[in-house]
Amino acid sequence: MTIQPLRFGQTYHIYNRGNNRENLFVEPRNYPYFLNLYAKHILPIAETYAYCLLPNHFHFAIRTRTEEEQEAYHEQICLFSENRQISPPLFKLHEPSLAFKNLFIAYTRAFNKANGRTGVLFERPFHRKPVESQAYLLNLIIYIHLNPQKHGLTDDFRSWKWSSYSAYCTHQPSNIQREDVFAWFGGQRNFFDAHEDLTNLQDLSNLWEPT
Repeated sequence: MTIQPLRFGQTYHIYNRGNNRENLFVEPRNYPYFLNLYAKHILPIAETYAYCLLPNHFHFAIRTRTEEEQEAYHEQICLFSENRQISPPLFKLHEPSLAFKNLFIAYTRAFNKANGRTGVLFERPFHRKPVESQAYLLNLIIYIHLNPQKHGLTDDFRSWKWSSYSAYCTHQPSNIQREDVFAWFGGQRNFFDAHEDLTNLQDLSNLWEPT
């Protein structure tokens, strides 16, 4: 099956696992390091609605920026840089698929060095599924947040540190598109209620699960 490159302005479920089912995160410090690399490589090319990092796999719900949105994001960074008297870089359009590839390469390089290993860390190519409806996207966000509890890593998904759910429970600045997602759910209270009332979830049997 031919894997289509990520398109500009398209919503996706991005997911993957360790090559040969190997763990991707073996120490607590691995999780924030990956998220910092994600911010560097992916924020310029995509908005993020939800994520969850687990020991051997991860999930993201994103929308890739259009070409115009990438340039607008770059202009915002330039204004921030100018305020700090830092010379901003020149704008360069980034292919979304290449940005994810660069993220995985950067993390693999650091992970291999720290753990004395060589070779591929992530399954290739990374998995992506276009999200074609708003209803499916809302269910996907819930599914991603429930993942740690589903896999028995915690008794309460709300306590899992490495998911975006905690970003929805605070007013602190976040890279998550929090206000947009709350609006889609019809408000913050409905967002939290939807995570508790799983009887309304549509069939998610075709979502990927690692084995």
